Amino acid sequence: MTTEQTQGLIGLLAVLGIMLLVVLPALIGAVRDWRVDRQLREAEGRLEPKPAQKSSSRSTVPSTATWYAEGRRSKKFVSS
Repeated sequence: MTTEQTQGLIGLLAVLGIMLLVVLPALIGAVRDWRVDRQLREAEGRLEPKPAQKSSSRSTVPSTATWYAEGRRSKKFVSS
């Protein structure tokens, strides 16, 4: 193996090593996301459907802010 071939091989290995260092965190994150997604899908499958929420039998009274805003909206301006 000549000196040029050795330098080429070292350069190629250096570039591949740098690419691995750049791509490795992204691959680790993607694998972690896939695992979490799978766990969430499994957890959703195990959940039982919840009964429908019952409405309150107590009547609701609008707040002061709602009463004031509705009163302001209902006024009509008359142009002379």
